[in-house]
Amino acid sequence: MAPLDDQELSTAIQNAESPVWSVRGVAGRQLAGSGKIEEVADVIHRLLLDAQDTWVIQETVEALLERKDTLGLRYVLLAYSQAGTDDTVDHLGAALDCNPEWMTPQGADRLIKQYRELATDPDAGVRNEAQQILAKLRPREEWARYSEVDS
Repeated sequence: MAPLDDQELSTAIQNAESPVWSVRGVAGRQLAGSGKIEEVADVIHRLLLDAQDTWVIQETVEALLERKDTLGLRYVLLAYSQAGTDDTVDHLGAALDCNPEWMTPQGADRLIKQYRELATDPDAGVRNEAQQILAKLRPREEWARYSEVDS
């Protein structure tokens, strides 16, 4: 996705308030992929917790994870830690669990490194979610360690 100029960023922020779910979803994807993600963090957070339509959540979370950076993952974990409805929890959790990065050793290694970094995040919600995910991954890490020894 091409970087948003100031006008496009302003329009996406306005569209994030739209009563139309499809408009909010496109705005979430645009904002999550923007280079000014920290400036619009509160808007992204609101879209990740959209109570009206899970497609908005899905578009926003996918765009954040497609960034493949720690900041995008952090925003997803923050929303996951604050999700108030089963639908929101399910969509955010499924996106984290089914992130395509898990499918390659390089992607999985990058995610594990990012989760380790986030396991010491100043925000308790982010930190706890990262630690819980890492705890589930321990068997994979141990398996990988043992297979390296066998090689």
